[in-house]
Amino acid sequence: MTQWSSERHKVEQRIKTVKQLSALSKKLAAQRKQTRQMVIVSSGTCGQARGSEDFIAALHKALKRHKLAGKVGVRVTGCIGFCETEPNLVLQPKGIFYQKLKPEDAEEIVRETLLRGKVIDRLLYTDPKSGKRWARMEDIPFYAKQLRLVSGSNPEVDPTSITDYIARGGYGAFAKALAGMKPEKVIDEVKKSGLRGRGGAGFPTGLKWETCRKAQAKATSASPAEKYIICNADEGDPGAYMDRSLLEGNPHAIIEGMTIGAYAIGANLGYIYVRSEYPLAVKNIGIALKQARQMGLLGKNIMGSGFSFDIEIARGAGAFVCGEETALMASIEGKPGIPRQRPPFPAEKGLFGKPTNINNVETWATVPVIVKMGGAKFADIGTRTSKGTKIFSLVGKVRNTGLVEVPMGMTLKEIVEDIGGGVAGGQAVKAVQIGGPSGGLIPKKLLNLPVDYESLSQAGAMMGSGGMIVTDEGTCMVDVAKYFMNFLRDESCGKCTSCREGTLRLWEILDRIVQGKGTKEDLPLLEELAAVVKDASMCGLGQTAANPVLSTLRYFRDEYLAHIEDKRCPAKVCKELVNYYIDPAKCQGCNLCAKNCSVNAIAGKPKTVYVIDQAKCTKCGVCLSVCPQKWAAVVKLSGEPVPKSVKPGTPVRRSER
Repeated sequence: MTQWSSERHKVEQRIKTVKQLSALSKKLAAQRKQTRQMVIVSSGTCGQARGSEDFIAALHKALKRHKLAGKVGVRVTGCIGFCETEPNLVLQPKGIFYQKLKPEDAEEIVRETLLRGKVIDRLLYTDPKSGKRWARMEDIPFYAKQLRLVSGSNPEVDPTSITDYIARGGYGAFAKALAGMKPEKVIDEVKKSGLRGRGGAGFPTGLKWETCRKAQAKATSASPAEKYIICNADEGDPGAYMDRSLLEGNPHAIIEGMTIGAYAIGANLGYIYVRSEYPLAVKNIGIALKQARQMGLLGKNIMGSGFSFDIEIARGAGAFVCGEETALMASIEGKPGIPRQRPPFPAEKGLFGKPTNINNVETWATVPVIVKMGGAKFADIGTRTSKGTKIFSLVGKVRNTGLVEVPMGMTLKEIVEDIGGGVAGGQAVKAVQIGGPSGGLIPKKLLNLPVDYESLSQAGAMMGSGGMIVTDEGTCMVDVAKYFMNFLRDESCGKCTSCREGTLRLWEILDRIVQGKGTKEDLPLLEELAAVVKDASMCGLGQTAANPVLSTLRYFRDEYLAHIEDKRCPAKVCKELVNYYIDPAKCQGCNLCAKNCSVNAIAGKPKTVYVIDQAKCTKCGVCLSVCPQKWAAVVKLSGEPVPKSVKPGTPVRRSER
């Protein structure tokens, strides 16, 4: 809740002209400056999952108790990127950043920082490697190397307050387009920017818009709209949540981008297709649409321009294939979400048979930035063929998980090591999986690879929507390939035989290999089958489904051979190829392993050496996880004979205790 709003969803007035919007923006910005101290608390899905709402309630109570309610502003925002340290708090204007907050911290923050100006050291971010602490958000390495053109507004706006967005110049880019730019000029600026679709293959956005604008269509009784635009928010990649974060934290940016696109293309109705698994995103975008209509920024004759446009929400059921544009449109039409053959392309014949332009959430949110700063200036950022910035969800075995927005062309090493802080636990990076489940795995030796569309494609991966999963030396690449193939075979719509049957067969072969039943003939068979799935499938899911297999075979073939020839998993992950053994020289007879074994496979008595019955052992690994770290008696073996154990009841070596 913002200090200058007496009501969370308050709408001040209906805007009838561009000048009126400009005047309101200046008025709200001036009111905003009157707040001397502003406490910003991130409360997206990640923050709420870690208790941000309880902290916010405690903060309001503490402010009231110290008679600061109404004097210190509190802004509840969406995710501000550093998910590893949620819930986060930023105190403006000093930019002090507190992390991993609990309700009991609220009183101390109000008493010490707000009233006395004292920084609380224990709440500052501490670098896990160097032990150094940073007080200011912008100095923290996670943020310092980013360029947050799109996501940087999240800390500055309450997603449920349209006045927050307008106070920062929101809808100004749309007003600029309406007042001084013909539709063709808007498209030229987008083309000049070099913006490419941020949701998958990276098709030039301006070219797509131009094609849709030139397409001819007439309204019918069944479909009054002549053209449509769609926001693809069906984000289904495991570990990816860039779109959800933008929808939750800054929904008006997506709405403004869509209104600019609709004006440029000549559409009068749009859809935001969002999966039902994103309840907070659905809620916030619904509030934002209602506010935009009430203020006259959606609807008929927007700001007296003669341009009319509105947006509806279409909720998907979570099918991964509905991220493909033709399947998505079929779902909106009430049909099964199954892709269709192209051409004709959606820009010519799309939703309800009318010209339709589809872009993903990040692409639409980037449009106002381009219109505001100019296409040429945006094009100065990035590489020759990949312009601007890209948001990635950095997850996996990396220290600093979260959302990062960086210029195109930054290397994987800079993202993983400098921003992500490297791998935790003393291990090294083994590979980075990028591009979603249909992406590829880039090995450690290629971490200096610049992140752009062409470089990733040549390396056997793809940009995709921006999922980036870091793996360490304890990750089995064959098992990873199997995991993604399992996901893709389940998500295949089944229309193409090559995809329906091919992804299943690929998974079956991989499953056989991780069980130690693979043969040398399996590797050429995997490569041949992967090529068939890629070449014979109709939509993007099938065409890219084999990437995890092909990239791991390309860079980690030795691991496949170890599984097949030596019946060994080098990472000690594959269940059928490992054994657990208790080293009698280190066992201290603590009973933790036996007490936690669900199948009673461990024999022994307290203060005697325990022994694992290999015939009963299910290889769940619980014994290893509970064995005291300083003793580490339980050992995981792979491809080695299990050493002969002592008899149960043998006394422990007391000298080791």
